[in-house]
Parts: sequence; structure tokens; C-alpha cells
Amino acid sequence: MDRNKLPGQADQFSAGRRNFIFTTAAALAATSLTSFPFNLFSNHSGGIKAIAFDAFPVFDPRPVFSLVESMFPEQGKELSNVWRTKQFEYCWLRTAAKQYKNFWNITEDALVYAAKKSGVDLSAQKKKELMNQYLNLSTWEDVLPALEDLKKKGIRLSFLSNMTDEMLTSCIHHSKVEKYFDHVISTDRALSYKPAPNTYQLGIDILKLKKEEILFVAFAGWDAAGAKWFGYPTFWVNRLELPIEELNTIPDGIGKSMNDLLSFIDQ
Repeated sequence: MDRNKLPGQADQFSAGRRNFIFTTAAALAATSLTSFPFNLFSNHSGGIKAIAFDAFPVFDPRPVFSLVESMFPEQGKELSNVWRTKQFEYCWLRTAAKQYKNFWNITEDALVYAAKKSGVDLSAQKKKELMNQYLNLSTWEDVLPALEDLKKKGIRLSFLSNMTDEMLTSCIHHSKVEKYFDHVISTDRALSYKPAPNTYQLGIDILKLKKEEILFVAFAGWDAAGAKWFGYPTFWVNRLELPIEELNTIPDGIGKSMNDLLSFIDQ
């Protein structure tokens, strides 16, 4: 089944809701209820006044790595894997060592390392083309209808991402989603990276809301864990269908798409 296909009418909506409940029930079976502050199936979402999105539940990064593999057919898969891994390793290492660089520069450093590790000749032009893909990301297919629905509900929408303001703003303009977002929050403002607590604190400081009034929506399992540790109500858009991280906490809701997020909000 195409994981990006949008559910349509009542039958498909019900199936998506059953899938959401099944997924969260499976998580409950594997995790003690004492690891989070309220029952997943309680009607707590009515208190949500804003949603803080990581970038990638909204923007689809796959074209970046498709371009890598088209440029370097033999080594592209390895280069992509190393690039993704080093991006976040460098974020966490620099945060731990207090040696900050912004996400654009870290992404470039990770690409240069990945090219060396993979044995490819990364010309200045190819590096520029690959980096610029991060400025022109489009939304996943299910995003625009979901954003419309959320705005109709009167929920304020923002980003809370490790990407720089410039990267986020460029992708927002490219995808033509400016009207949906009230704030663009980059962890660059804290000179740090998620999951450091001061980066999640930016959401409270800028949105001027209580922690429990902001739903954080993650793309990565580690980010969902970080947001839960901080104390946000958290939903994980697990598009890659990965297992829950072994970090002794689980998000309040899990689903494969933005439609599952809507089901969570409506429960």
C-alpha cells in the first residue's frame, strides 16, 4: 500500500483510526503506563492550542537522497546513509561539546565526510546542487489538507526544527504554505540542537503558551522521546514505520501520516 496515499471518505477514515489505535495499543503493551503522565486514550487533546512541528512531518526529504543516488549510482546509497547519520551525530557531538555550528553548516560538513567515506568525487557544483535541495523541499502529499483542517480548528501552527530559519523559510516559500504557520522557530536561536531541553523551551517562550497546550509533532523517534522528556504532549508521525526507541518513554500518539494526527486531535 502506498503509505503517502490520502485517506478519503468515512471507510478510509475509520480504517486509519483503527490503525492509529492498534499502533498505540501495541506501544502500550510494550511500555509501562508509569512512563508518561496521562492515559493515551483519554480525551486530553481538547486543551491543545498550538502545534509545533519538526520540519520533516511536513517537508519530504526524499528528493535530496534521490538526487544523491542519481549523481552517484554506485555509491549513492552508502553516501546517503552516511550523510544522514553524520548530520545528527555532528549535531549531538557539537551540542555535548559546546562547539556550535548551525544546521546548514553541519549538513555541509556531513556531506563532505560522507563523500570521502564513500569514495566519491564531490565537485563544488555537485555539493552546491545537493545542498540546495534542502532549500527546496516540498510537502508530503497528505500535508496541505491536514494543515487546512488544523487551521479551521483554530489551532496555531509553528515549526520547531533543527533546520536554520533560512532553510525553513525557503522550504515554506517553495511549498507555498506561508499562510498556515504563525511562527518559524529554529533551534539556532538557542545555539543548540534537539533534544537539548533549551531547544524545546523555545516553543513555550515564543508561542507564549503553557507546555501542556503545545502538541509537539515529531518525525524521528528520538525527537519524540526528547519532546516527551521535556514534557510536551507529543505525536510521532512515523512515516518510516520504525520501532519505538528504547528510551523508556513513548509519545502520546503514533501514526503513519498527518491523517492519523488529525484523528488524534479529534479523539
